[in-house]
Amino acid sequence: MRGRQEPDASPGTRIDKWLWAARFFKTRALAQLAVEGGKVRLNGERCKCSRELRLGDRLSIMIDTLEWVVTVRGLSNQRGPAPVARQLYEEDPASVATREQKIEERKRLSEPGSQIRGRPTKRDRRLLHRFNEAG
Repeated sequence: MRGRQEPDASPGTRIDKWLWAARFFKTRALAQLAVEGGKVRLNGERCKCSRELRLGDRLSIMIDTLEWVVTVRGLSNQRGPAPVARQLYEEDPASVATREQKIEERKRLSEPGSQIRGRPTKRDRRLLHRFNEAG
C-alpha cells in the first residue's frame, strides 16, 4: 500500500533535520552543509544528509573548533524549545570536559588586535604618530 510504513520498520529521522531540531545549527541548510562537509560523523563514519538516525546512534559534531560527541536519545523532526532539544541527546562526559577546556583556553588567549574596532580615533592616531617619530 502506498504511503504506509510497515510495522516492523523502525522509524528514523533524517540527520540534518535532527541536528536542526536538537539546536546544533540555526538552520537546516547549515546542518546540511556541515554533514556534506564531513563535520558530522555517524558512528565514526561520514554520512549523507538523507541518512536516518536511530536511537542509540553516536554522533561526532564539529562546530567551529569545538567537538560534540553525543548519543541520540530521542528523535524529532520539529524544532522546539531548548530544554526539549537537550533531551534529544546525551553528551559524552569526556566531550564536555574537552569542550569546556577549549572554551577556557579561548578566553585566556585573546588574539592580538581583537580589541581594535574600526578606524583609529584622533587620540590613537596621535599615539601612533608619537610612536613612529620616537623610532
